[in-house]
Amino acid sequence: MKLLKVSILLFLISISIYGQRQISYEQYIKQNIAKKVEIDVFLSNKGTWAQFSPDLGYILGNSMPHDAHDKSFTISSVQANGARTQVNFKEKKCRINVYGDSFAQCHQVSDGETWEEVLAARFGEPIRNFGMGGYGTYQSYQRMLKEEATKSNAKNIIFYIWGDDHQRSLLQCRYMAIKVWNDKMEPGLSFHGNFWPYMDFDLQTGQFTEHDNKLNTPKLLYKMTDSAWMYENLKDNLALQALLYIQGYTKDFDVPKMTLLAKWMKMEIDFNDKTNLMKNVENLLDKYGYAANIYILEKLKKYAEKNGKNLMVVIFDPYIVTGALMQDQPRADQDMVKYLTKEKINYFDMNVVHAEDFRKRKLTISEYYSKFFNGHYDPAGNLFFAFSIKEKLVNWLNPKPITYQNSDKQFIDFKGYLQGLR
Repeated sequence: MKLLKVSILLFLISISIYGQRQISYEQYIKQNIAKKVEIDVFLSNKGTWAQFSPDLGYILGNSMPHDAHDKSFTISSVQANGARTQVNFKEKKCRINVYGDSFAQCHQVSDGETWEEVLAARFGEPIRNFGMGGYGTYQSYQRMLKEEATKSNAKNIIFYIWGDDHQRSLLQCRYMAIKVWNDKMEPGLSFHGNFWPYMDFDLQTGQFTEHDNKLNTPKLLYKMTDSAWMYENLKDNLALQALLYIQGYTKDFDVPKMTLLAKWMKMEIDFNDKTNLMKNVENLLDKYGYAANIYILEKLKKYAEKNGKNLMVVIFDPYIVTGALMQDQPRADQDMVKYLTKEKINYFDMNVVHAEDFRKRKLTISEYYSKFFNGHYDPAGNLFFAFSIKEKLVNWLNPKPITYQNSDKQFIDFKGYLQGLR
């Protein structure tokens, strides 16, 4: 059984739910603006999954979503510094900060079940989790710049790039592409994807551009309820145009500008070929997104070198890249992998780990995924990830975690390490 691409699944879902293929991009934007009650609830910070952030759009909130693998609730809470609540050895000095999206945050498990907490328990030292669901590569990069300038900085940075993070970087307001998810819950409780810092592309110069969050106050956030304002400010967002078209929500996009973008991405696309148009637009969005990833990785590498940081990049795309590797097919992120290798950036490829593990088992792809995933990793999946990356982290840290020092001894002295030990 071949693994269907997430974009195709979203297309089928969107067609069945909305039947909106016949509406224009402008109509879609104007018909799917946020409701005032959503923003009211979001800004209340009462049980909301996310909370407002002037710089980043949103960060983690305090909530108990009903989304666990066993149909229970999960406890998702945040510390005063914006990191997910630490459970193990939080009183010790933290040497590792993690940045990324929901697979770094570990959505759909409780605070103590994240892969960061599994490793913290194993290492005897804390790992700070600044991951946030919905973020793209660029938003995670901006989060890193913000947090590393505070007292919560760390010597070692794990930067996690997942799935469609490359596309999210280019969206000015991801809310428009995930409204169907937000609508499934009580209004405002899962609100996210609002305006944030994002990347765009100058079609005249062929250069990426960076932009701050346009709605950076609670008062300004209510502009998301203004249909005319929303369209005026999103009408030129080519990545959003492409994504909504791929998902089946809209019937059109700016063909002249998309043609220019394709030329800059060195792709030949016949936009009159209606039979292959959706696939071609999807390929263009991927090419555009991975080019953005490489741009960000260049900046990330320079930042780490300039500031004396140790950097490790994690790459994982379970529903496209991993699935392709399981079936011995080409990987969609090859340009990014080539860049990481060429620039000698330290990285960990979880796609390869899962593909190799899959080959050892007599399971279908669906059966294999059910052992680790409930959309995101379930607790077993986080455990598997933690112990897959463990050895690389042990050898990366200097000095090694206390549990991996003096391995020739039967016991070591814990004096001054464990609480209460004299």
